[in-house]
Amino acid sequence: MSEAAALLDKARAALHGVYGFESFRPGQEEIVAALLAGEDVIAIMPTGGGKSLLYQLPALARDGLTLVASPLIALMRDQVAQLRELGVAAAALNSASEVEERRQVAASLRDGSLRLLYVAPERLLRADMIAFLAKQKIDLFAIDEAHCVSQWGHDFRPEYMRLKEVAEALGGVQTIAVTATADAPTRAEISKKLFVRRPRLFVRSFDRPNLFLAMRPKANATRQLVERLERHKGESGIIYCASRRRTEELAAQLAYDSGWRALPYHAGLDAETRAKNQDAFLKEDGVVICATIAFGMGIDKPDVRFVFHADLPSSVEAYYQEIGRAGRDGLPADTFTLYGAGDIAFRRRQIEESDAPDERKRVEMKKLDDLVALCETAQCRRQVLLGFFGEEVEACGHCDVCQGAVRLVDGTIDAQKAMSAILRTSGRFFSGHLANILSGRPTDAVRLHGHDKLKTFGVGRDRAPAEWRGIFRQ
Repeated sequence: MSEAAALLDKARAALHGVYGFESFRPGQEEIVAALLAGEDVIAIMPTGGGKSLLYQLPALARDGLTLVASPLIALMRDQVAQLRELGVAAAALNSASEVEERRQVAASLRDGSLRLLYVAPERLLRADMIAFLAKQKIDLFAIDEAHCVSQWGHDFRPEYMRLKEVAEALGGVQTIAVTATADAPTRAEISKKLFVRRPRLFVRSFDRPNLFLAMRPKANATRQLVERLERHKGESGIIYCASRRRTEELAAQLAYDSGWRALPYHAGLDAETRAKNQDAFLKEDGVVICATIAFGMGIDKPDVRFVFHADLPSSVEAYYQEIGRAGRDGLPADTFTLYGAGDIAFRRRQIEESDAPDERKRVEMKKLDDLVALCETAQCRRQVLLGFFGEEVEACGHCDVCQGAVRLVDGTIDAQKAMSAILRTSGRFFSGHLANILSGRPTDAVRLHGHDKLKTFGVGRDRAPAEWRGIFRQ
């Protein structure tokens, strides 16, 4: 038996003996086998797919240390606590670590008893930390939430850009990068920025068939959310909001008007309140957390029955990551997203007015257009969502579009008007400009090009520019 095969047998034994699982989940075994054979790996697996086991099992099969770069203190704390309960020697180092805790970690590293060490990227990049780690026997460098490296992603963390320096300083140590969401450009950036050698890419299906996907234009957002919540009496869930103020207002409204146990969560709350609200959500039933996207990455609660968005998410990747926190136990869960013209305009303005280079603005604008297309699609929502990740599936029958909630109309005349506007302006203008022409809005740009004199100007006055932009996207 080869060494890699013997190590894989040890990993299988740990899977059953330590974690209590009878078998690997789909996709896990081939990734663990590749790691134990010495390959560098990028693993893209959906939330709840068992990503942490990919680097924890090799740590138990080998004798050396697995070093894990993890972005959140809460995430580290939870994983280390779970591992210790299972009898695995694990520890974490971050800004919250006490002096005595750091001493114990150093002693465990020196005597070789520690199997997994979780370290925040900022601490990992310190020269004294790298010098100390360079003296240890490190088998594997695992980078969790690897999408954080991407400038085009939804959770850009500049310190992630330098983690390749850590791998190099540790002698080109074997590396695995894991995340739940990464489209093709993000995968390319992960490979380029984090790896000393060319990694092997594993992409599991992004499909989460237990999640019901639904989206609606905003009318009265709070009323729409309350109506949807009626389906989930006594269940726990998350409602994501675009601002800190909105989380507090919505939580208060749900608690006062509708009797829900609703709590806010955002980075502006004091640490004690945040911790208290998070613990209530984790330990109690029927708690609704109204939160900014700061909430959820470190939460390991399998029975979240719904994830709603009170406002438009920042991208398709962000949307997928956030709804992925629902139904991690594999049982049915509900997702419901509200979007409005104001959300789209605000996000577009954010991109245009940012200091980002033009190329980044172009990419982010494309991501916004993809997200709006998902919101407005008349096609199976799951087909459209998975298509953004390069995956083709049949119509699911398990989303609001498939179940007939989206009204279809004959758009022939509107399409003719739109095509006329394109033809009469030589096809050189974006949909926003064309929408202003059709709705008869004489903006400076419209007048500058003389487009307020066209026959097409104002032929679609019955619709607002935002509606015409939607028609162009369709």
